[in-house]
Amino acid sequence: MDDKFAAKLRILSDAAKYDASCASSGAPKRAAGVDGIGSTSNGICHAYTPDGRCVSLLKILLTNYCLFDCAYCINRRSSNVARARFTVEEVVQLTLNFYKRNYIEGLFLSSGIVKSPDHTMEEMMRVAKSLRQEHGFAGYIHLKTIPEASPWLIEQAGLFADRMSINLELPSADSLRALAPEKNAGTITNAMGQMHERIEEAKEDRRKFSPAGQSTQIIVGADATTDASLLDTSATLYKDYALRRVYYSAFSPIPAASAVLPLKAPPLQRENRLYQADWLLRFYGFTPEEVASGGTDGMLDLDIDPKSAWALKNRHLFPLDVNTADREMLLRVPGLGTRSVDRILAARRHTKLRLADVARLAKSVKRLRPFLVTVDYRPLARLAGALDLRPQLASAPEQASLF
Repeated sequence: MDDKFAAKLRILSDAAKYDASCASSGAPKRAAGVDGIGSTSNGICHAYTPDGRCVSLLKILLTNYCLFDCAYCINRRSSNVARARFTVEEVVQLTLNFYKRNYIEGLFLSSGIVKSPDHTMEEMMRVAKSLRQEHGFAGYIHLKTIPEASPWLIEQAGLFADRMSINLELPSADSLRALAPEKNAGTITNAMGQMHERIEEAKEDRRKFSPAGQSTQIIVGADATTDASLLDTSATLYKDYALRRVYYSAFSPIPAASAVLPLKAPPLQRENRLYQADWLLRFYGFTPEEVASGGTDGMLDLDIDPKSAWALKNRHLFPLDVNTADREMLLRVPGLGTRSVDRILAARRHTKLRLADVARLAKSVKRLRPFLVTVDYRPLARLAGALDLRPQLASAPEQASLF
């Protein structure tokens, strides 16, 4: 690799780091029963497989030139950054060479808007098409969709990509008008709707069209939107467009930033709490209102995870009898994850559960004790108060709080 090309790669890989919506766990094997370059049976892209293996991808921009001037973007047209641009052939060869050297298992490709949305989308589609049809690449490909591009081009790209993603960028149309006036919230959601329809049609016809679905990214902290509003937006996206994931990216101050942006980034813990809250929406049956109710003034509590915060605000619902409580309520117990609850439900069909039985079925019984009743255990009355429990829950390991 010559110095000029290496410099180009350095610029365009660094420019891609701000896009978080690239995980792909759950992506199916591209060509079942067929071996090809990059063929793999696991999900690709900065995700962990069930055996603990971390898989990786080449994450780059086609170019960081951009016609748009979004205030929050380091690659906006008024930004004074080094610019570079790959050709379609260069991205194809780079992907193949990196794969053959065992550096990567797939490609995540995004881009600034150069010449026009159609021109940019066409070049990204050509990368995926060339890898698939000309080189037999069977690895994972994730393409960032340009919502302003022709619907036909977006549909063509979906034939060759495993996942497509369209960044919502900001949680409200008002924020988008203020910080990215050249973008239109309606155009973005229309493109999501189109993608959703094509994915569902392909499933019915047993065709491959973005088989790993679609995702999006929302910037957190660049405007005054509350966590409650963010979660409302996410719930709507999951319901209306069947998104696989909504990614939350904490706003990071950029060089020569616009005066309309905050001077400093939001607490990184806020991003973490939003991911935990998002998990509750998708897998635990919580509504956005319930999750947000654990915090104050529409903001999640930064000192305690949202599931525990909700439980403390609703102490009158606990403790639950582990032998009679329904699945919906058991999922709301801090420290009980979906697998633990399913194991409890299966076990109690055959016997009355004791505390020792719950300890075997769950990861940690210490967090559960104030919230559960078993045949041989009932929490002490002094544990009933939220003030007594808060320090214990706030100091517990983060992962144990939800799973």
